[in-house]
Amino acid sequence: MPCPGRSTSWCFSNGPDGRGGDPEASPGGKVKETEAVDLPIIGRWMVRSTHPPEAISMNAIAVPSKASLRTSEFAVEGMTCASCVARIERALRKVPGVIEATVNLATERATVQVGDGIADDVLHGAVIDAGYVVNAGVRAETISGPPAARGLSTEARNLVVAALLSLPLVLPMVGMPLGRHWSLPGWWQLALAAPVQFWLGLRFYKSAWKALRAGTGNMDLLVAVGTSAGFGLSVFNLLRAPNHYGDWPLYFEASAAVITLILLGKWLEGRAKRQTTDAIRALQALRPNSARVLRGGVEQQVAIDAVAAGDIVVVRPGERFPIDGDVVEGRTHADESLVTGESLPVAKVVGDRVTGGAVNGEGRVTVRATAVSAESVLARIIRMVEDAQARKAPIQQIVDKVSAVFVPIVVLIALATFATWGLVTGDWSAAILHAIAVLVIACPCALGLATPTAVMAGTGVAARAGVLFKDAEALELARNVAIVAFDKTGTLTEGKPVLAQRAAVDGDTRELLRLAAALQGGSEHPLAKAVVVAYDEPVATADDLHAVPGRGLRGSVEGRALFLGSTVWMREEGVDLSPLAEREALLAASGHSVSWLAERTRDGARLLGLLSFRDQPRHGAREAIARLHGMGLRTVMISGDNRGAAEVVARALGIDEVRAEVLPEGKADVVRELQLEARVAMVGDGINDAPALAAADVGIAMGSGTDVAMHAAGITLMRSDPGLVADAIDISRRTTRKIHQNLFWAFGYNVVGLPLAAMGLLDPVIASAAMAFSSVSVVSNTLLLRRWTPAP
Repeated sequence: MPCPGRSTSWCFSNGPDGRGGDPEASPGGKVKETEAVDLPIIGRWMVRSTHPPEAISMNAIAVPSKASLRTSEFAVEGMTCASCVARIERALRKVPGVIEATVNLATERATVQVGDGIADDVLHGAVIDAGYVVNAGVRAETISGPPAARGLSTEARNLVVAALLSLPLVLPMVGMPLGRHWSLPGWWQLALAAPVQFWLGLRFYKSAWKALRAGTGNMDLLVAVGTSAGFGLSVFNLLRAPNHYGDWPLYFEASAAVITLILLGKWLEGRAKRQTTDAIRALQALRPNSARVLRGGVEQQVAIDAVAAGDIVVVRPGERFPIDGDVVEGRTHADESLVTGESLPVAKVVGDRVTGGAVNGEGRVTVRATAVSAESVLARIIRMVEDAQARKAPIQQIVDKVSAVFVPIVVLIALATFATWGLVTGDWSAAILHAIAVLVIACPCALGLATPTAVMAGTGVAARAGVLFKDAEALELARNVAIVAFDKTGTLTEGKPVLAQRAAVDGDTRELLRLAAALQGGSEHPLAKAVVVAYDEPVATADDLHAVPGRGLRGSVEGRALFLGSTVWMREEGVDLSPLAEREALLAASGHSVSWLAERTRDGARLLGLLSFRDQPRHGAREAIARLHGMGLRTVMISGDNRGAAEVVARALGIDEVRAEVLPEGKADVVRELQLEARVAMVGDGINDAPALAAADVGIAMGSGTDVAMHAAGITLMRSDPGLVADAIDISRRTTRKIHQNLFWAFGYNVVGLPLAAMGLLDPVIASAAMAFSSVSVVSNTLLLRRWTPAP
């Protein structure tokens, strides 16, 4: 059956268990759509079709139609707590044509998936009607942090003015324990408190009114009601006895102090939130604004957007490479640490690829631009980190449900406190104060910040180390991984095999190599390249060439029908391998990968000979496996190679288990089999790894791999370093631990504070201080993630 909104019969689903198990629905019972890009696999989603899972292969993957869905992204200003987030999401989801809407309190951004016919103005209107301000230029501009962070100077000014006005009101509280009575006359207190309440506190009234109009509540509603009650009671008592201060108590200092402390908390929170975006701003700062381009033999300084693919760009020592490209002249070293996490400068000579944002070392070089602007590696990294920070972690769904009912429950508790104290004691002034304490101790803001700030900080430090999380789901799921499955070639090994030995049935090994080189001359497979390099003479390319996925290559050379490939394929084709079986067994036992060359004749298939290859393990692979074992993880190698070669590599690296001679479509089956035992992370780099990467709970793609592999995975490693796998899981565990700690503190403040306030054990000023600093403590705890560094 076709997918909703698609012009193709294929779509992508993650399954309700997060493992791709249900081919019909994603979490929440809805088909989960992904951003349309020109790649055969998008996101972490499994391919869905009317065929059974075992029938799915790379040949069955189709690109979803771009015309059906699009993603709209814009900034939303004016949010104060998790209740605001819930209200905006609810308003957006009510718009016809909206598939999904996600709002992030920490980044103050909304991401909406809509049908292509829905205008952005309709979405913006829904947000504005809900009482918030829309900044539609969030993607067009350079994002330097959340809008609240960019308004820190205004927050600081308001805080200073509020503190100066409130200080004379609060000083008597300091003097009372010392036996000093510094209280100001009532009318002076009113004059100082009124600007704080109605000028500096106006933001709370505006936000509260918008919430009421929308039929919901938020943190500002609690603050506005609480401080207004204290201020109103004070004015009432002052009017009752204008010339006899002391007869009726005044609480102007409580209302002013509450607002001032909340403004202090907002300012500190804004500063802390800005620090969680340091990593993304550091990446953005790597992009030069201009480039030096050679045109007509003359160097011209042009804007970076004016550089086109194919232009020759001059980069002097100490400058940043403005674009991705290939060195065409000169030699140097490039510092790519902020782009890929590589700590040491990398030598660059003619023909080497350079990455935009890296620092040119000691040499002047010219570079031919291959990717500019939004297509550069740096731009893609920034987009991936931004997208990961904008999406919600699965645990956030629980927080959202709590936040949706939080404010109404707090208001009910406050009303119950007021009625109980008033009816039991008859002291309605004290009842109002206790109700105010209940209102201001509550902090839905801390609940709203607990998860997104941790995700922002975690994905940011991971990006600096060369680990890119596609979304918050991958970040959270990686911590539960118990089994790490690796592809062999190109992942645990260098992926640059060399031809080691050859054996011909008729003894003519030179002719065997010539035929193999002719057959593989047009192939990009690493084994094919090794054969072509080994045959040092020009050779004609085969005719009627066809690749058989997971098996090998067939074609016509000088009228002879040849096919070259794996042992499994030779047996399927009925080739008698006995003439070289003993030789193959010895080579396999010593760690060689073996390919067979055979010819199809009228009498059947005839064996011509074999070629053996050796591939070296990657530097640091053994240490990486040891780190994973130290983290309590089990390691498995899944390889299409023969068992002997696979087991030699596995023994050298310390791999726990080997699954050898597995066809590409079988890798996903092995992953699903392992998932019956525990959660599985799959690490790979090639097109044939993509189904397994998508099937795994967490797919991890090596940065040297294909775009297909990287888009099928939830995590991309910017360097071909297996050690980054352990780093990815480590930062996932630490980030998730921070989320749990933040939620503990956010809930803890309310679980402890609300009963104390209701029992009359908390003064409103103390309650407001606790509320203000609950958000600060949550974000400050998150900032400890910035101290994380990858293992040496």
